[in-house]
Amino acid sequence: MRAFADLLDRLIYTRSRNAKLALIGHYLRETPDPDRGWALAALTGDLDLPAVKSGTVRGLIVERADPVLFAMSRDFVGDTAETVALLWPENPARAVNAEPLTVARVIERLASLSRADAPAVLADMLDQLDSDERYALLKLATGGLRVGVSARLAKTALAQAFGIDVEAVEEVWHGLDAPYDTLFAWAEGRGTQPSTTDIPVFRPFMLAHPLDDTQVDLADYAAEWKWDGIRVQIVHVAGETRLYSRAGDDITDSFPEVAAAYRTPGVLDGELLVKGEAQGAALDEGGGAASFNALQQRLGRKVVSAKMQAEYPAFVRLYDILFDGPEDLRELPWHARRARLEPFVAALDPDRFDLSRVIDAADFAALTTIRDGARDSAIEGVMLKRRDSPYVTGRRVGLWYKWKRDPLVADCVMMYAQRGSGKRSSFYSDYTFGCWTPDGQLLPVGKAYSGFTDEELKWLDRFVRNNTVARFGPVREVEKTLVLEVAFDSIHASKRHKSGVAMRFPRIARIRKDKPAGEADHIETLLRLAT
Repeated sequence: MRAFADLLDRLIYTRSRNAKLALIGHYLRETPDPDRGWALAALTGDLDLPAVKSGTVRGLIVERADPVLFAMSRDFVGDTAETVALLWPENPARAVNAEPLTVARVIERLASLSRADAPAVLADMLDQLDSDERYALLKLATGGLRVGVSARLAKTALAQAFGIDVEAVEEVWHGLDAPYDTLFAWAEGRGTQPSTTDIPVFRPFMLAHPLDDTQVDLADYAAEWKWDGIRVQIVHVAGETRLYSRAGDDITDSFPEVAAAYRTPGVLDGELLVKGEAQGAALDEGGGAASFNALQQRLGRKVVSAKMQAEYPAFVRLYDILFDGPEDLRELPWHARRARLEPFVAALDPDRFDLSRVIDAADFAALTTIRDGARDSAIEGVMLKRRDSPYVTGRRVGLWYKWKRDPLVADCVMMYAQRGSGKRSSFYSDYTFGCWTPDGQLLPVGKAYSGFTDEELKWLDRFVRNNTVARFGPVREVEKTLVLEVAFDSIHASKRHKSGVAMRFPRIARIRKDKPAGEADHIETLLRLAT
């Protein structure tokens, strides 16, 4: 555990991307199998140890330290693993332990445990380690390292460390299992490149850059609506169908009716949506898709009842085709892939699949007018795709752009605040805000933790500390005097929220020091914006 603990410690205090790549690469070259493979799984978010949860860790520390001290320390530090690692009592017998813990031993042992057995074993492991190693162990056990390393960065470090192509790593990644023995054998020249033939694996998506102030020529770019669902990839290979999210998570079980309806060999890219009431609507007007709020009822469910499928029927609006049967089409230009996609979609079940149509606009000015008039609940903006672009992994400048519609705004009153995590753990940076009811009550309508500058964060933190009226664990209630101008992409009626509304992507646009709280918006105003 020592080498992995040192790696995490250095990554936390390293901001440079190249320095992070060098640190990870050195660790992967110098660490033996299977430790390095399990560490790579942790860095890429592919490690799951279900027997250990945050509640397990909290239960262990309150048996060994004052619960009030732990709660106050956790509130200040902002991270459970770090707090527990520092508060855990040192074991005098630790130095004489004959068999030091390794990453592989830790993971293999914890993976074999039930939730009932995990606390005792985890406590014994913590007794054998120093504070840095305890932190590394708890991060491994609970997931979510939060050391400023994305899955892509970790894979890039692997590729650079061994002189292989990162795109080749991405291509085979989802067909491999930790601790990646065959991957390291290939990287070190001891084996051949792993094959994903006849395996329904995920291929990384092509992504778009924000358009910002750029204008493009529609002779070179095709425009499509940017639908407000979740980006999915649907794969059928060797008689098996899998549905993947943008992050590469397998969500097949959450949408079984979609997977069951796709039985044509190939790989497609599209937007997963839920059908709305206007089934006869033209695609340009929303295409019968409901708001994202309806889709949320289906997300994250491992078991989906027939009733849920009937109430929120899912379908995929298709954007692109990556494979037609075994034929890889990704090197073809967009217009050629589109020509292959259209007849491919026509042969699919029309109840579960349709085609995202190209927007008919004479020029960019005309497209601007069309976009500005788009307020359908399922439309998030416009996509612009270079007609000659191949389908490439990640974001490549100049190929695809996303042009989101202008946000909606509302003046809301800050009600509650909570400390952030990581570098914001010392600041109250998560704000719950509300709007007025007709009888003068404030009801929460959303929560935001972005949109403000570092200087504004410091000002907001001081406001929270100086205007606290009550505390509820880590949450502070503040005087209802500060108005925040909140921007959001859309707003939907919601029975799950007391206010009756749910915002999509809220963020702080401005601090309205000039505006009295009584002049903030009413919930009725938000309901009129709801789609």
